[in-house]
Amino acid sequence: MKAETLMEIIGSDFYTGVPDSQLKAFCDCLMDRYGIDPCHHVIAANEGNCAALAAGYHLATGKIPAVYMQNSGEGNIINPVASLLNDQVYAIPMIFVIGWRGEPGVHDEPQHIYQGKVTVKLLEDMGIPAFVIGKETSGEEAMAAMDGFRKLLAIGRDAAFVIRKGALSYDKKVIYQNAFVMKREEVIRHIVEISGEDPVVSTTGKASRELFEIRVCKGQGHQYDFLTVGSMGHASSIAMGVAVQKPETKVWCIDGDGAALMHMGALAVIGASKPKNLIHVIINNGAHETVGGMPTVAGQVDLAGAAAACGYPYAVTVESFEDLDRELLAAKNRKMLSMIVVKCGIGAREDLGRPTTTALENKEGFMEYLKWM
Repeated sequence: MKAETLMEIIGSDFYTGVPDSQLKAFCDCLMDRYGIDPCHHVIAANEGNCAALAAGYHLATGKIPAVYMQNSGEGNIINPVASLLNDQVYAIPMIFVIGWRGEPGVHDEPQHIYQGKVTVKLLEDMGIPAFVIGKETSGEEAMAAMDGFRKLLAIGRDAAFVIRKGALSYDKKVIYQNAFVMKREEVIRHIVEISGEDPVVSTTGKASRELFEIRVCKGQGHQYDFLTVGSMGHASSIAMGVAVQKPETKVWCIDGDGAALMHMGALAVIGASKPKNLIHVIINNGAHETVGGMPTVAGQVDLAGAAAACGYPYAVTVESFEDLDRELLAAKNRKMLSMIVVKCGIGAREDLGRPTTTALENKEGFMEYLKWM
């Protein structure tokens, strides 16, 4: 099905969401049609944020908004769905468009397996009827489902389209880029050189994949790293949890801008606690690159300034490898919570692989290594 066909079937003029690779065609279509426009299309910080934005749109207009997300975001909408949207509370209707990662019987990465199993059940448990769209689903079938949804939407209920892998297409190619020249993989390579044998917690997506391959290229083991392959936005909190329990060990967090925005309250908690041995590096390319390159608002946000306001005693932004190396080395030698925001370009190797160890093996190796810290 064409992405624009699904948009016509939904019939909304307000979309908000967090991008997903399964929904890339849909997201590209939205970006091509609306760009980023607070009246029509907002890429929000997290999925709960999206639900609240959509609720505000409905309150102001009386019309039906649409919220898109990867199925991993269902956890973030449980609270607003149950305590804001539900027809026993405010009865605020909206359509969810959910990319089905980890669908049973379809090969996917380990962080998606369990979420894939419970995707439809979670919707059922939240009282949200769902219609699954696959490669063979016709526009007529999706329209019939939407006609049924409209009866529920009219009485303040919510509904969802669940999108299987490869179900949507979009013919136009949308290019995402920025003006920065450093590449994330090279930034991580510089971090690895200076962090040495210090433990590292890396965020979800391509950053962890690149870190894994850098260790392979250097002939190093993977015991130094905890790869946060799922749980987007929580790497910095994991790193803080490690740092406060290992106060004599320097702990590094390799974070992303989209991840940092998703649960930005972590900055306040870390800033209030001020673990002197934590170095928080946010690689900011202003994009949800792992899922297609759609923009984040981080290109317009002073993340170092936000960290300083949250209590980080040292926070800086760099745009060159010379400045990066200077700040990384200073942070390693500094006994103070530090943040380094690294402005970099969008892009990754076409042949970038995935970790060849299991998540459980990664955890066990990391924990065994920490015993000696």
